[in-house]
Amino acid sequence: MALTLGAIILNVPKTGPAAEFWAQALDFTPAGNPDFLVPPPTARPTRLHLDEGDRTHLDLWVDPNSTLQAEVDRLIALGATRVEDWTYPPDADFVVLQSPDGTVFCIIDSATH
Repeated sequence: MALTLGAIILNVPKTGPAAEFWAQALDFTPAGNPDFLVPPPTARPTRLHLDEGDRTHLDLWVDPNSTLQAEVDRLIALGATRVEDWTYPPDADFVVLQSPDGTVFCIIDSATH
């Protein structure tokens, strides 16, 4: 194997406020540059999902020790908002949120994945 997924780049309007939100949301810490965040050592490996119909976004899986609703509430307290006009399938195991700077992401019940 010659390659590994080294980083995910998010295009944001201002890196400082975005770094603050994502560091708190994901329990990441700055590494050298405050805009470069690294996961805690216990973080799960990241998977790469390919989809022909969906836009690029983050899927954040809920830790088994928490709940989907608890994490949605925690992220809203950090400044995220629900994307109200999203059409969910009947068996949805996720909630679509938007970070304070407008980045759309999903919170997913990890029990289903």
